[in-house]
Amino acid sequence: MYSLSPPDCPILLAVPLFAWTRQSVCVHLHIWVMLVCDWVGRRRTLLLSVSLSSLLGVAVCLSNSPAAFQLLRLCQGAVLAGVFLSAHIARLELCDPPRRLMVSMVSGFFAVFAELLLPGLAVLCGDWPVLQAVATLPLLLLLSYWCWASVFPESPRWLLATSQIPQAKKCLQLFSTRNGACMRDEIYPAEALLTEIDVAFPEDPQPQYHHVLELRHTRVIWRNCLILAFTLFIGTGIQYCFTRNIHLYSSQFYFGYFLRTVMGALACVFLCVLVDRVGRRGILLLTAIVTGLSSLLLLALTQYLHGGLVLVLSVVGLLASQALAMLSVFFASEVMPTVVRGGALGLVMAAGSVGMAASSLMELQNNGGYFLHHVVFASFAVLSVLCIMLLPESKRKALPDSLKDGENLRRPPLFLSRGERDSLPLLRTRQPASEYNPDNYSRLVSATRKMLAKESVPYKIVIPSQPPLLPCTDTPQAEPEDSS
Repeated sequence: MYSLSPPDCPILLAVPLFAWTRQSVCVHLHIWVMLVCDWVGRRRTLLLSVSLSSLLGVAVCLSNSPAAFQLLRLCQGAVLAGVFLSAHIARLELCDPPRRLMVSMVSGFFAVFAELLLPGLAVLCGDWPVLQAVATLPLLLLLSYWCWASVFPESPRWLLATSQIPQAKKCLQLFSTRNGACMRDEIYPAEALLTEIDVAFPEDPQPQYHHVLELRHTRVIWRNCLILAFTLFIGTGIQYCFTRNIHLYSSQFYFGYFLRTVMGALACVFLCVLVDRVGRRGILLLTAIVTGLSSLLLLALTQYLHGGLVLVLSVVGLLASQALAMLSVFFASEVMPTVVRGGALGLVMAAGSVGMAASSLMELQNNGGYFLHHVVFASFAVLSVLCIMLLPESKRKALPDSLKDGENLRRPPLFLSRGERDSLPLLRTRQPASEYNPDNYSRLVSATRKMLAKESVPYKIVIPSQPPLLPCTDTPQAEPEDSS
């Protein structure tokens, strides 16, 4: 069995050092991987990350020295960030607004299940190389995505946002064929799904790619990105303040590990139940308030409270901080435009890696400066409550595609007022509803094309055989004479 610590370093210091180094590397890789995601697409980024992770996983299994094992394992853990983020973005862009949250939380449940399964696998394997081989096997199976594009297709939203019209048409046709949509209706064939794209893009334009540096010229998008990066930084960094109290209550490793994992599962359930009912901004505000309040109470009253109450406050704070971190990532994915969603989400996730690196640094220093760490993050949690007020609400709204769409996301008023009370017009008038319907228009165009294709004889103008009732004369009628 490999020892993760070098000969002159105890294992209790080697593990935090390894975690701090991995998070520091992830800070840079989150940004660079997501820049690639905006340029080459979600599918290629996922396949590239899976290929590199599989290659590094096999190299870890075959490594002989502990130094090579740690270095290769560090690189593999950093590259896996591309797998997570590209799959998260593609999954979000393929869902309609009512199902975005549920699909994202299902992936969170799978992550929690994997964490619960990991200790059992470690006991069964009994050795690091065997456990690494078991963890690398699913990545090798994911390499089959190179052969079947229909299993993990490219995001059609990203293709349309970057003006890749031929690829977007092929992707939409693949979706309609796989789903069996519009294949049984003769008047509305599957080709009518692309009518609006043909109208909007009569000629195939050149692809237009964007990068995250264009956020400097925006105001709303850049502000939303900074606020959500700040909340994710708090949600990941402040968890150490709660887990330390849990470890003081019970020094057993598995107690703290399983308690933190169970709190992650409860955070997913909490978000599934309340986020679609209350809204993203409201639940984010609630979790920030609970996190800050729990942290302040532990900071000021730990020495005066009973041990059981300290444990309860730590568990509640850990639950709220994990929900804050999860919702910050999901919220950032919804409010960032499609053309820069990869790079912007990479910046947000890099801030989360900085928070986790701060926690690993505290363990590396043997809790030196813990009080200052707790004070700083508790103050940040209180400050984040004011910043969250500036965020927009994305519940049941379409994802923004262009930078202009992202700039149009405005924050809703804090207190909603009834429309009948304020700004009441003098005369109540109703605006006539628009008669234009894109769905009916596409049906009409497709039916007309089909009718013209089946008609073999051109249309003729039929001259009526009966004479008109009023003969048409060229001379005007004489005006009546003046009787005077």
